[in-house]
Amino acid sequence: MLYNAHELQKNWLNSASAFASIGAEMLGNPANPMSYFGLGPMAASAMEVFAHATATYGKPAFDIEHVTINGTDHAVSETLVLHRPFGDLKHFVREGLPADAPKLLIVAPMSGHYATLLRGTVERMVESAEVFITDWKDARDVPLSDGTFDLDDYIDYLIEFCEHIDTDSDNGVHMLAVCQPSVPALAATALMNADNNPAAPRTLTMMGGPIDTRQSPTTVNDLAMDRPLAWFKQTVIATVPMAYAGAGRRVYPGFLQLAGFMNMNLGAHMQSHYEMFKHLRSGDDESAQATKDFYEEYRSVCDMTAEFYLQTVEEVFQKHSIPKGTFEHRGKIVDLGKIDTTALLAIEGERDDISGLGQTKAALALAKGLSEDRKRYYMAPGAGHYGIFNGSKWRTLVAPVVEEFMAKHG
Repeated sequence: MLYNAHELQKNWLNSASAFASIGAEMLGNPANPMSYFGLGPMAASAMEVFAHATATYGKPAFDIEHVTINGTDHAVSETLVLHRPFGDLKHFVREGLPADAPKLLIVAPMSGHYATLLRGTVERMVESAEVFITDWKDARDVPLSDGTFDLDDYIDYLIEFCEHIDTDSDNGVHMLAVCQPSVPALAATALMNADNNPAAPRTLTMMGGPIDTRQSPTTVNDLAMDRPLAWFKQTVIATVPMAYAGAGRRVYPGFLQLAGFMNMNLGAHMQSHYEMFKHLRSGDDESAQATKDFYEEYRSVCDMTAEFYLQTVEEVFQKHSIPKGTFEHRGKIVDLGKIDTTALLAIEGERDDISGLGQTKAALALAKGLSEDRKRYYMAPGAGHYGIFNGSKWRTLVAPVVEEFMAKHG
């Protein structure tokens, strides 16, 4: 019922959004005298904000056609190199990249948003590396015949992706995990090190990841801890309706994840839309478009499988299996002490309100078999959760640290 109710509401709002968009165009048309005085410009701006806020957004494209380095444009190619039911492997490379450039696997979070949320991450790292990224599917579009997907499968995908990249490389593979996938990326790294897998990453960078959520717990952590797993099963898990290819699959809907994130900072989001209204009213279309671009990406959400979501809540946020050394993969304990070749970099944002300070850094202490000279910690000053992988702080402060670490341990 939950999913069906959302679909009904979405259809209603889409109609309202379309009418508001038409109204905004009519009131703002230069041929309309009302667009020059009175309430016309104000009403047009208000309608445009409403139309944008209530529209439905599908999966965005990466659209990285070129990058500019030292004032020179370099074309960027995007290809699909590996297809799997729940996620593909995409490859980005710029023209003029040196043959010995490192190969970097960016692991995007499976947390309600598409991998395009990391567009800025890819765009910056493609300047100096061949970039691969996990392009996770919307679970509602994966037929039941393709089976299930949980944390064990996630880890298996990462190992397979590393092996696929490594077969084409003499330079080895580097891995960068943003937020939630820091846990499966760390586990996959431990398993590959323990098995002496030649595709084990040369370096693993974990950014704002919930390795030990007992450190500086945030609102997200408190929510997971305050309620039993049964509450999550009964309250936030829904069944995909018949309109989609994954009909019948049990999922944690992306629209619920988005609602949770929006409510965490509701005042800030309302202020952003009010600022957009003022920009439109004053004719500052460039500033208004910047806000639109952000929210079009932010509100593009996808579902994740129920088994993956519930296992993550239980193992990462409730049982703290990783720091306690009880985390399992396919029934076998994952021993982080087996990491002895992959260099580890933990990055945190000073103002991160999703993964608190110390949660990612904890991974360094857990890798007891790794020498200290192969570990590094970096706290990005003034950066929030989003800022450690996107925006100016990412480009100027964080990315150079990642590049330097990869070069040192490549």
